[in-house]
Amino acid sequence: MKANAPRGHIVAVTGGTRGIGASVVRRVARTGVSVVALYRSDDAAAEALRAEVEAEGGRLVTIRADVSEESDIVAAFGRIAELGTLVGLVNSAGIDGGKMRVEDFDADALNATFRTNVVGLMLCCREAVGLMGRPTGQGGAIVNVSSMAATIGGRGQLSHYAASKAAVDTFTVGAAKELAARGVRMFSLRPGATVTDMTAGMRSDPARLVAVERTIAVGRLATADDIAAPIVRLLDEDMAYLSGARIDAAGGGLVF
Repeated sequence: MKANAPRGHIVAVTGGTRGIGASVVRRVARTGVSVVALYRSDDAAAEALRAEVEAEGGRLVTIRADVSEESDIVAAFGRIAELGTLVGLVNSAGIDGGKMRVEDFDADALNATFRTNVVGLMLCCREAVGLMGRPTGQGGAIVNVSSMAATIGGRGQLSHYAASKAAVDTFTVGAAKELAARGVRMFSLRPGATVTDMTAGMRSDPARLVAVERTIAVGRLATADDIAAPIVRLLDEDMAYLSGARIDAAGGGLVF
């Protein structure tokens, strides 16, 4: 987003106090846009990020909200509506549901994965469109954080996670067509393997880390900021003719 944006403008970020979401928050705040970060439970991380952003002159409001719960989503966006004009949403909250072989699928784990990664994301979009969509709003952009897993079926025993992200991609394409007339653009940004909490287990195993890095064209995992940079760019009004795109942020793609 461009620097010196109107002070009343707000970008909301789910999963906004850790990993990719926190990097998005930092980058958006540096443009002068106010940011609202939704987070599930880590109050200390939320407070630390708020203090960091404010120390740099930015504006950040943190809201505790579990995006797998519709009531939390509705309450959070109700508060956002009171804070200013919503012009952007980044859906970064997500879980991998834990590794499971197909023959060991657990219904509760599957439901939890899809409630957060798909249903919660879609409900956040619903609430955001109600605020930013024309004629009541002034338009804006939504970036849904998907995954390269959607294109390859996931790495070892994460087919359920990959399926949830494929659902995000499909929803994004369809919703972008529907929402264009209301001035809302929508994108799916698909990171490859990234240095976040979700990849901590893989990164703690040197042999496995090297094996994964060899499958990435540029030869390394992404940093959270590598992914945040294009996300924030997609929010910019200069991207007005782009919507419905599924964009790979995968270090040049996967090689095998």
